[in-house]
Amino acid sequence: MDESNKKSEEVVSNDNLREHNDVVSDDKQHVCDIFQEAFILESSMITYRDTIHNEQKDYTCDQCKKKFEFRSHLSRHQISEHKNHKDFACDKCGKKFVEKSSLLTHQKLAHKDREDFTCNKCERKFENKSTLLKHRKIFHEVLKDYLCEKCAKRFGNKRSLLVHVKAVHVGCEGFACDKCEQKFGGKSHLLRHLKIVHEVRKDFSCDKCEQKFGRKVSLITHQKIVHEGHKDFACDKCEKKFRHKHHFLFHQRTVHESRKDYARNNCEKKFVYPRSLIKHKKTVHEGRKVYACDKCEKKFGQKVNLLSHQKTVHEGRKDFSCDKCEKTFGQKVNLLSHQKTVHEGRKDFSCDKCEQKFGKKYNLLLHQKTVHEGRKDNTCENCRKNFGRKSHIIRHQKSVHKGNII
Repeated sequence: MDESNKKSEEVVSNDNLREHNDVVSDDKQHVCDIFQEAFILESSMITYRDTIHNEQKDYTCDQCKKKFEFRSHLSRHQISEHKNHKDFACDKCGKKFVEKSSLLTHQKLAHKDREDFTCNKCERKFENKSTLLKHRKIFHEVLKDYLCEKCAKRFGNKRSLLVHVKAVHVGCEGFACDKCEQKFGGKSHLLRHLKIVHEVRKDFSCDKCEQKFGRKVSLITHQKIVHEGHKDFACDKCEKKFRHKHHFLFHQRTVHESRKDYARNNCEKKFVYPRSLIKHKKTVHEGRKVYACDKCEKKFGQKVNLLSHQKTVHEGRKDFSCDKCEKTFGQKVNLLSHQKTVHEGRKDFSCDKCEQKFGKKYNLLLHQKTVHEGRKDNTCENCRKNFGRKSHIIRHQKSVHKGNII
């Protein structure tokens, strides 16, 4: 053993031995200089002097404010006097609590004015700051840091991205519906599709109206939006609010960012959603029109267009009326376009080659094609004269060829 270690051990042993001998011998050598009280150990004398003569009581009970010299005395007091006692009462509702901290938490959550935790974008209120921050991150910041390299779609977390890749780009061939051409990445999605679309099962009924739904989440969304009138998605760039998150995201992308991320290599047209690009490819470039009208020979690439055609053309229905004039329309989009251009006088589509503005995008594209590109794609079959607009060729045939339209 090292000589220095050996000496230090001897010193410690000697100190312990001296203290032991002092206690055993009952020789009280340390005397308090105030009341002449004698103690065996000097440390005991110092503690006595500080607590008795200096009234040093550092440990306070948070329930009755009584003070104690020692922590052990405070603990003994709290166990004997206050254990399971609800001594802290709320002055606003009378509810009692064992600990003061619990009372403070209760008052903060239940009675405090919650304007401190109000979302400044949609005015929703929350019980605590963490819930407010989570709400902002999900609904207003729209953080989507995970990009799909195959279709450019973005996701808020890695799991959603992986599910998308597996379902859309990898596993989309795995589960095909035998009643239509639709394919699914998971068996559960296929079964749900069969039940809702082909079996037309709607097992979830709204208790406030007669509407039924195929999925419970659709019922909850319906009740929240229709019967409770919630609009939880607010645009931070304008004052517009939305009931659905996908409508909110669509608004931001198309109105404020003017984004159209999906396009074909051999086509100038761009789309906001990949499904719109796929539909465009099938109907325009591949010429697929699988939805035939049973009342005429016209065919359509999408079922919604067939239903709209039957309703407006064959049934003569015009269910959408303008509240500012007596004009009616077969489709809601036509009503909205009419109100925007006629009654509001809006012309949101500007030509980048001249200063002319248009109320409809179709008119802008037609203007660019005929005026700036000089295209005349409409040919009269009677005289082979070319026209830029279809309305011009019809007028020409009526006036020149006396309505002899081939």
